[in-house]
Amino acid sequence: MVRDIGCALSLGIPPEYDTEYRSMSTVWSEHPSERGTAMRTIHPEHFPTPAVPLSHGVRAGDLLFVSGQVATAADGSVFIGDFAAEVNSTIDNVEAVLRAGGASLADVVKVNAYLANATLFAPFNELYARRIGDVPPARTTVVVDFGHPDVRVEIEAVAYLGDKD
Repeated sequence: MVRDIGCALSLGIPPEYDTEYRSMSTVWSEHPSERGTAMRTIHPEHFPTPAVPLSHGVRAGDLLFVSGQVATAADGSVFIGDFAAEVNSTIDNVEAVLRAGGASLADVVKVNAYLANATLFAPFNELYARRIGDVPPARTTVVVDFGHPDVRVEIEAVAYLGDKD
């Protein structure tokens, strides 16, 4: 049985579910899905161990799914500060999972972005456009109520890797 290793900060999670952070190399845990396709969970180096049952990323065939990432400080805690820095840190975290799975932002075909307030849409759009490149992927952006009061943006992504191993 493969132990899921993955993503998420302890955003309002009760203390009994918290786990200690651990530093580790990128880990690919392979396990068969019910359909017989090998899936690999991805845990980038220096990312905290998840406090909830999910993975930072999962590679299934030619697709790499990146779980929702938020901005983090160097110690792994939720980033609190300037919105531009928050967006850039969030995208940095998405990129870290992509790299660990053998992909880059150029391979992303779909993004789901979550914002804490509709007034953040214009500044988010400007910052996102600078980072995502000339050929933006399909994207959905919605306003949500985060479980942590300091989180204003979360981004998840799907990348197509084709024949990449």
